Amino acid sequence: MKLARRKFLRLTAGAIALPVLARTARAQTYPARPVRIIVGLAPGGGTDIVARLIAQWLTERLGQSFVVENRPGANGNIATEAVANASADGYTLLAVSPGAAINTWLYDKLGFDFLRDIAPVAGIIRVANVMVVNPSFPVKTLPEFIAYAKANPDRINMASSGNGSSNHLSGELFKMMTSITMVHVPYRGAAPALTDVIAGQVQVIFSAITSTVEYIKADKVRALAVTSAERAEALPDIPAVAEFVPGYEASNWWGIAAPKATPAETVAKLNREINAAFADPKIKARLADLGGTPLAGPPAEFGRLIANETEKWGKVIRAAGIKAE
Repeated sequence: MKLARRKFLRLTAGAIALPVLARTARAQTYPARPVRIIVGLAPGGGTDIVARLIAQWLTERLGQSFVVENRPGANGNIATEAVANASADGYTLLAVSPGAAINTWLYDKLGFDFLRDIAPVAGIIRVANVMVVNPSFPVKTLPEFIAYAKANPDRINMASSGNGSSNHLSGELFKMMTSITMVHVPYRGAAPALTDVIAGQVQVIFSAITSTVEYIKADKVRALAVTSAERAEALPDIPAVAEFVPGYEASNWWGIAAPKATPAETVAKLNREINAAFADPKIKARLADLGGTPLAGPPAEFGRLIANETEKWGKVIRAAGIKAE
């Protein structure tokens, strides 16, 4: 009886250990084939640039191709739904942008619940917007702008790259926190919106630092403030909005996510390798060129950022009554 019992215990212990060994083996061999990173926006934008940067890094580090696949449409919802429904094996990843937090409130019906269906893997970079005006606009500082807006309600036109975009919501949050009114003028993209600010067709835009810094240096627009909580390294002489409007913060951020049931070991491996990029001088320089700061940390920390941003922008979208175009 004792021999039989010992044999049973050994067999039971072995059976329990098998799934653990299988998971460990998967983590050690991952990736065994090319990995897709789905980008929900067109090539050339911030999300695409960051995805390609990290794809090249992971390819070099892990010895398998990480291939960026652009699936634009519905402000990133098509790509997100594709990843939410993909096999949770680590071979289909999602390039995440602020749309992950914004679209929850902007669209009435989605084929997924981001916080429920998508697993955060790692943050990559956070990039502030910068509030700029046409040089002919009669203000030189943020306090002057606020005073002018209060004295001239609805006389300022605020450009954006579209309803619910990061620069639109940066402006809406600014309006709410300063009790001013401005007329929102949505464009089909950031470039034409900024072009019209330069031309004087509209007065102000909250534009990504990356695409605006050269125009600031050339005096084609006047920078009033950056939207990060503190001053941005790319524009150290420009104050943060928060220096005059305490608690204000708005920024773009990008990272990588996966289908919800992706093995924890695979997520941990990807997170570790992405975080290692921030110590590489070439990657650090490239992120600095984009005007941002690295978002190093574990998956849970990136998940908290997404959850907090979802709650924050939900309040703004509901208060402003914003709907998808």
